[in-house]
Amino acid sequence: GMSSANRLLPILPQGSARLIREVVDFALASVCAGCGAPGTALCAECEATLAPRVVPVRTGDVPGCAGLAFDGVAAAVLRAIKEDGQTSLIRPLRPALAAAVTALCSGSGRVLPVDVVVPVPTSRAAFRRRGFRLPELLARGIGVPMQRALLPARRVADQRLLGVQARRTNLAGAFVANRDGGGASAVLVDDVITTGSTCGEAARALRAAGFSVVGAVAVAATPRRR
Repeated sequence: GMSSANRLLPILPQGSARLIREVVDFALASVCAGCGAPGTALCAECEATLAPRVVPVRTGDVPGCAGLAFDGVAAAVLRAIKEDGQTSLIRPLRPALAAAVTALCSGSGRVLPVDVVVPVPTSRAAFRRRGFRLPELLARGIGVPMQRALLPARRVADQRLLGVQARRTNLAGAFVANRDGGGASAVLVDDVITTGSTCGEAARALRAAGFSVVGAVAVAATPRRR
């Protein structure tokens, strides 16, 4: 469903839309996104469960790290952001993303330099529905210059019902870079890594444009099942 904040957005000036959304989220939030307890957007107990627990993931042939497993409170909070527009809940997720960046860039025993962070593109339909691009909002908080260096090259099918191989096929050629990387080192940023197919294809597109891809990070990763 769409939050009351999102319903107000069409009448607001463009520059103030996100700030107003967050204020209204706080004012109207009556239950915790994690456990449903009344009185707050996220209770202290649920926020404590978002303490980083880094999960290494494979994203095609590039390394990846997520700050949390995509289950429990982390999954509920991400759904509240994406489905209900509660962007105020991004703040308690930032430590997990920061931990993923640290783990990715220092996992080899030396700190890897990062010139830019590149958000994984979201579909135009998702942007129209939500009014924001979550990977982009997350990337802006990392402290490294962000570049919107990738664009959707074509429409793809909904990934949620597809298996690993079908996802790879569905995403082949899905992204295109809109600038020359010139050898810049880049980290991809997404909200959730499921099979890694999306980040793997995004990395391919960046490399084709001359970027050096360090790896991919996300707030959460879906636990791998046998």
